[in-house]
Amino acid sequence: MSRKVRVLLILIALALAAVATLYFLRPGFLPKNGAAHEANASTQVINKGEYLARAGDCVACHTVPNGPVFAGGRAMATPFGNLYVPNITPDDDTGIGLWTADEFYRMMHTGVSRDGKLLYPAMPFASYTQVTRADSDAIYAYLMSVTPVRQKNREHALRFPFNNRELLIGWRTLYFKEGEFEPVAGRSAEWNRGAYLVRGLGHCAMCHTAVNALGGSSESTAFEGGMIPNQNWYAPSLTSNREAGLGHWSIEEISDLLQVGVSKRGTVYGPMAEVVYNSLQYMTDEDIRAMAVYLKALPQKDSAPPPTSQARLIAPEVMELGRTVYTAQCAMCHGDAGKGQPPSFPILAGNQSITMDTPVNPIRMVLNGGYPPGTQKNPRPHGMPPFSHILNDDEVAAVVTYIRVAWGNNGTPVTAPQVSDLRKLLPE
Repeated sequence: MSRKVRVLLILIALALAAVATLYFLRPGFLPKNGAAHEANASTQVINKGEYLARAGDCVACHTVPNGPVFAGGRAMATPFGNLYVPNITPDDDTGIGLWTADEFYRMMHTGVSRDGKLLYPAMPFASYTQVTRADSDAIYAYLMSVTPVRQKNREHALRFPFNNRELLIGWRTLYFKEGEFEPVAGRSAEWNRGAYLVRGLGHCAMCHTAVNALGGSSESTAFEGGMIPNQNWYAPSLTSNREAGLGHWSIEEISDLLQVGVSKRGTVYGPMAEVVYNSLQYMTDEDIRAMAVYLKALPQKDSAPPPTSQARLIAPEVMELGRTVYTAQCAMCHGDAGKGQPPSFPILAGNQSITMDTPVNPIRMVLNGGYPPGTQKNPRPHGMPPFSHILNDDEVAAVVTYIRVAWGNNGTPVTAPQVSDLRKLLPE
């Protein structure tokens, strides 16, 4: 073999070796040091759907406490009787295993089930109608990926005539407006994202808007606050700086309250604590901030002059009893002057949640106690013990009256019958 031929063969061999090396060292073959494989499209959609299902707080209604996730069966008390939430696992016989993405979207968007039945508005389709088709499909993909649970749905236990679904046609005519969310021109992308989450998936208006005798609410009074039916908590107005209006809050303070459950301005308790625990704590910082931006921008509707302190109108013996109880039971955490130790122990002086027109929430806090949710950013929250077993109705009324009028607070006095009515609702 001539020298030229040998050189040519060596060059060809080197070229082949170079090609082979480049082939096996292309990005797809490089070692990943134990990192997970890149998610395929379907996994990405499922992960997105899980996030959106959390944003919509689906687990709160569709899961019995300590029961199988999304298997339904939870009783939802209404003024018209009990509704039993359905199984939404992908079981073919008792869940939504045979549903298509189209049928799921129709349910979310129009409030009509796969079999053509009209859904009761306890299912927040009046808010979910704003969810985009892409997000609906992602939630559907996620639900189809969870473990199927064979658990038959229970029939609703509604009184006549509310057990007649055909009457829902009238309700829908009055209170339901179908349509996906449309970004508002002139608003930032962040504001629009917040509006989509608050008004759509978050369905915040369902609690923070007063509900009438028909179970409906008016768009003109959205977010103006109202009693939560059958839960006996008051969801404060988000459009009044005298209640939960956020005009004086910073974006960071609002974000902390939503995602962490506590902030320097306040702490969540009751139904809102459940929302933070099940839903909001899992949302991204960006989405929480977008919600805060939207909520802070809600127009304020404080037109009446600010109320004046009622302290001078309260009997001295009531104020003294309230001060005595406060000193013995409350001052250790909240301070002699109600300044608290935020964020662990809320401020009471100047606290809008204490001085709202309705005293329901502070009465319930004294009777029931209150526990902020344990969240990823606040895993060991400080709680308030219940005092229903220590204080009688007169003492509870006196101490709640005291904190509503002391330190310049401008609340109104509380009576023992008001306390008694709420005490009757305590679990035995």
